[in-house]
Amino acid sequence: MQYGICNLSIVPLRDEPADTSELVSQVIYGEIFKVLEQRKNWSKIRLAFDAYEGWVDNKQYLEITEEVYKSLNKETPKLSADLVEFIEDNNNQLHPILLGSTLNGLSHLNHKYEGLFFEGKKAKSNIVQTAFSYLNTPYLWGGKTPFGIDCSGFTQMVYKLNGYKILRDASQQATQGEALSFIEESEPGDLAFFDNNEGVITHVGIIMKDNYVIHAHGKVRIDRLDHSGIYNVDKKTHTHKLRVIKKVI
Repeated sequence: MQYGICNLSIVPLRDEPADTSELVSQVIYGEIFKVLEQRKNWSKIRLAFDAYEGWVDNKQYLEITEEVYKSLNKETPKLSADLVEFIEDNNNQLHPILLGSTLNGLSHLNHKYEGLFFEGKKAKSNIVQTAFSYLNTPYLWGGKTPFGIDCSGFTQMVYKLNGYKILRDASQQATQGEALSFIEESEPGDLAFFDNNEGVITHVGIIMKDNYVIHAHGKVRIDRLDHSGIYNVDKKTHTHKLRVIKKVI
């Protein structure tokens, strides 16, 4: 088994080993992973944080030893706290990194970082405040950053920045936590899940106070939430059908 660490700001995680393949997620600076299969130009990996799998370009990560992988995987994540920051390499060159980058592997990458970072679990009341950091971020299928994000990437990163681990896709996140019977039982920071006409969960958002929800739909936006689902305040129509509310924290 081989292991790797992401040494660039954002690396595409693709469904198949090709630049033209679907973007299923992104690997953000400092994330570590197992290499499940290595080909001439591509590697199939499994991320340590959420066990998500996909293909990355061999030129876009560095190999690390099993010992380093296990050591980093045991540590409490230190995550960059600013929208955009920089790390400095041993040639004094600057590399941009984005909100939520993992800083635990700095010494193994010979990088320096002097910015702010988050570490450890925060109060549930901080979830919505963190979510505002992504407000107006454009929707991007597979995205996980303030420059492009999908609905479940948004909820995962907001929870991650507050010290909590949830899975990558909306359908996976819906398997976590405790189901609530009514919106009135929910608190700001709980997750609302929405399904399609076939009953498949395809969307997730973060509940705010006073029956509002913040979610990624076209962009990260705030809409009304009622028993039917999300009411889009611009289109004046319901856009998503409510399936279940889960209390994860």
